[in-house]
Amino acid sequence: MLALRRVQPWAVGFAQRSATKQVALASTAVDTDGSHSQSSGEPVAPQKHQSRAIRTRRPRISLQHPREWNRPLAFGVLPAFDEALKVIKEDSMALKDEVTALEGAIAREKETPQPDQHALRVMEDRLRILEVQSEINFPQVRWKCANGMADMSKAVDRHLLEQRWRKEGALDLLMERIHQMKVVPDVLPDIHPSLDLRVNFPKVKSDAGLQATVSKTVYERVEPGVFLLPEQTVEPPKIYTTVFHPEERLYTLLMIDPDFPDETNKTFQTYLHWLQPNIPLSSVSPSSVPNLNTHTAYIPPHPQRGTNYHRYTILLLPQHSRLSIHMVAKDKRTGFDVRTFMEKHGLDKNVGGGVHMWREVWSEGVPAVYKEILKTAEPKFGRMPKADRYGDFRGKKRYV
Repeated sequence: MLALRRVQPWAVGFAQRSATKQVALASTAVDTDGSHSQSSGEPVAPQKHQSRAIRTRRPRISLQHPREWNRPLAFGVLPAFDEALKVIKEDSMALKDEVTALEGAIAREKETPQPDQHALRVMEDRLRILEVQSEINFPQVRWKCANGMADMSKAVDRHLLEQRWRKEGALDLLMERIHQMKVVPDVLPDIHPSLDLRVNFPKVKSDAGLQATVSKTVYERVEPGVFLLPEQTVEPPKIYTTVFHPEERLYTLLMIDPDFPDETNKTFQTYLHWLQPNIPLSSVSPSSVPNLNTHTAYIPPHPQRGTNYHRYTILLLPQHSRLSIHMVAKDKRTGFDVRTFMEKHGLDKNVGGGVHMWREVWSEGVPAVYKEILKTAEPKFGRMPKADRYGDFRGKKRYV
């Protein structure tokens, strides 16, 4: 997508390798006992050093505990490294001059009586590319993004995090599980995630038999497709997002179970567990999404006894405008049609959004959901009984 230009490839590669490896060339002149050897060969008495504790763990680095990038080599230790940074800086300054000129051209085009919209889109796309290219080769920029200190208001940081999400396995694992578990096409015919959606549930402290002990305070990230216990999912999950567009857009949250039994038709149907429309998200929004239980309230997963595993799926669908959606009552959630809902409210799965899923089976925590939340008797399912071919003859005399 964003090709490197002007700057020499050797400069970028050399600077990045040197920034990640702390090369201590100056240490070659220091002996193992801490004394400095002299060229005359005369012995030097070792100096005594005060003992100090050895740091065994890397200090925490995050937005709450920030740190500044330090050069791996002091100036003048390795001239090639200094020259590489010089080349990168010169290229960045040249690209920023182009950014300034292009911003002026866009402003002049917008001031015309009838601006060319196609030309504006082309210039704005080029502007975003130049903004990324002017910063992406600096080792300090990449170091901060790799250590959780990205500034999501900057185009280069958004680009680096999106590329990391798409290329380092997180998106691949999600899509692998989505297709393996047949969420596509059972829920939707196709899904194209454009944001990183993460789900956290309470951690299981112990699982002795069918009774599980769940932590009330310790939450852990749920890997897509794993099995959870119904005891873990009694409360709504904590939803986290990483969004890559700078402008604020609205999204609709859906949580559904496509494996709810349909006794009448001897098949399965969709059950709506959670619905929250008009969620504002942007790249600078808090990662934790608040106020998600103010519309159609969350009902915990309750896989029925005797059924196979259930695929609980969360969708974060982009909206074109603010929606007015009626709340769905508890007794109206069975048979929820996701595709009809999306068509009715103009939600397009092809323009991005987020998705996550996990699986559950029945456990001892399910009856409490039926009793305390659904206020109904718990159903029980099982295998279809085999036909008894000799039932009509049982109890009758055989030889008469």
